[in-house]
Amino acid sequence: MIYPEIELAQSIIEICKSKNIQHIVISPGSRNAPLTIGFASDPFFKCYSIADERCAAFFAMGIAQQINYPTAVVCTSGSALLNYYPAVAEAFYSQIPLVVISADRPTDKIDIGDGQTIRQQNVYANHIIYNANLNEKASTQNDEAIQNAIHHAITKRGPVHINAPFEEPLYNTVTSLSINPLLIDYKTVEPTETAIDRYALQWKAASKKLILIGVNAPKSLSQNTLDFFANDPTVVVLTETTSNVHHPNFVYNIDTLITPFTHEDFLEFQPELLVTLGGMVVSKRIKSFLRKYSPKTHWHVDLLRFYDTYDCLSDSIEATPELFFTQLQQQLNHYKPEIGYQLWVNTLLKERQIQHSHFLKNIAFSDMKAFEILIPQLPPNSQLQISNSAAIRYAQLFPIAPSIEVFCNRGTSGIDGSTSTSIGAAVGSLKPNILITGDIGFLYDSNALWNNYIPKNYKIIVINNRGGGIFRILPGHVENDIFHTYFETNHHYDLSHLAKMHGFDYYQAEDEAGLKSVLTDFWSKVEKPALLEINTPTQINNAILKDYFNNLVK
Repeated sequence: MIYPEIELAQSIIEICKSKNIQHIVISPGSRNAPLTIGFASDPFFKCYSIADERCAAFFAMGIAQQINYPTAVVCTSGSALLNYYPAVAEAFYSQIPLVVISADRPTDKIDIGDGQTIRQQNVYANHIIYNANLNEKASTQNDEAIQNAIHHAITKRGPVHINAPFEEPLYNTVTSLSINPLLIDYKTVEPTETAIDRYALQWKAASKKLILIGVNAPKSLSQNTLDFFANDPTVVVLTETTSNVHHPNFVYNIDTLITPFTHEDFLEFQPELLVTLGGMVVSKRIKSFLRKYSPKTHWHVDLLRFYDTYDCLSDSIEATPELFFTQLQQQLNHYKPEIGYQLWVNTLLKERQIQHSHFLKNIAFSDMKAFEILIPQLPPNSQLQISNSAAIRYAQLFPIAPSIEVFCNRGTSGIDGSTSTSIGAAVGSLKPNILITGDIGFLYDSNALWNNYIPKNYKIIVINNRGGGIFRILPGHVENDIFHTYFETNHHYDLSHLAKMHGFDYYQAEDEAGLKSVLTDFWSKVEKPALLEINTPTQINNAILKDYFNNLVK
């Protein structure tokens, strides 16, 4: 066993080990050599070498997303840690525990013209849970700061930054530890008890209760709680693909339901009580509705974050939703809800489903047709990662089997890092993992495939419409050179070359028959990771989507 000679590096490594942080993603460099040597030499750690720092951080975030525990990502000094920033911001808003450990020059080398130096301390200040700016020498002060950072990552669920200055020589090693870090035993803080009586009275009094579930971890709500929602006729539950919640009485396709609403419909749909659970919500239409037709009362139930997304938040309930609703049910004595709200919505949903099915039978091959074919054929018990922009929006229109877990980087909703995150998630979960992404998002993060840890059963599906199709859907679309060049970023790339370079099996589909034909082989092959490129027409996707919503009638 060898250790870095630098004692500060020894402290960081030993404290990570004591806190059971096993997954270490290393971006190759020189200044972080003491950390690299120490982590890679200890069999306790599972180390990964990812050269592209932006990909490395999203890969680490994907692992942390799945194991629900901090993963560390380690880099050299200078601009390296700036490339971690997109993943840091995503982890911050998605509440994913990520430990960024950056090597730095000693303080006296900053801003004097020395090479590969920037002002690293507090560099993530606006999107970080905790900053640990260490001193050059090992000390109890440093030990405490390192452990405070890790503790915050675990309890506050977000990214933390440990910045460690190292002086040369960097590569020297020793055969025994020269430090004995001070270890802190943090006490578990129990959440304060919720005053359920008041909420039970409000629940009983509201004849129209709307529950909106955003990004949500699989299996975080029990069947008993789901049935409690579903069996109350005054409750309508709106879910999204990323909610990971399923019940026949729930609305999974929010935009399909509310897009055709008139002003009178919106007034009828306006809740007295809004209850929100989980993280970010994809649907812009539901956000617009709730801001315009505000409920009298809005509860958000969570342990950590209480965003006032709809400008009407009245109660921040600090509890897990499962615990809160279990306690609430126990207080609802002699509760006899009125029939009406849920029945009205369910009647509309049946009509919408008829129109939905009729419309899909007659559309040309397109992005929407591709999703209609793909979603029902996803392998059971697999994990689906979806990229942002058009892909996650199309996915909202189709039901997904309850056995499939769904994830998307909705914290910042950026296209960067979706592929890297999904590969990290595949490594962290050990489940069959499928990424559905658009061509621009895939090309933007193509260095994610520069990775030696991709499981053999990992699969990517790229909807290639030769540009940023989302811009054809958004307001402001005009067919001219400015739109094609600076918004849509039209291209003519064939993805087979990337697949070949990175050792992926490659499949391609150009039409409906071809897609249905190729899927059986695509799903069944597990000897190598596989990429399926689905080429859809550039011009008609936006028209089909608009026609879809225009054809939804009451």
